[in-house]
Amino acid sequence: MKIDDAAVRLEALGNRTRLQIYRALVRAGHSGMPVGRLQDKLKIPASTLSHHIKTLVSVGLVSQVRESTTLVCHANFDAMRGLVDFLAAECCADEIGCKAAQTAA
Repeated sequence: MKIDDAAVRLEALGNRTRLQIYRALVRAGHSGMPVGRLQDKLKIPASTLSHHIKTLVSVGLVSQVRESTTLVCHANFDAMRGLVDFLAAECCADEIGCKAAQTAA
């Protein structure tokens, strides 16, 4: 992952409401969650929820699928894993004798 991609994803998650939305979608698993249920669960006005979901979609952390008349949001687990891996990739890399740095090499 490029540092610019990581930065925009972390910036998106740096907002309390977007982080709550994303965590709810991660907890929902691969089946995702309808927007209406997400709104009820988090007690967020529809326009606010739509704005925040749009931001998460634009950075690739969330996708949306229309199922008949219902819009279902899904966490992008590959993007999440990529971000976590990016953050952990250089753990202790400059520390001499660090086991994490030695196993990565």
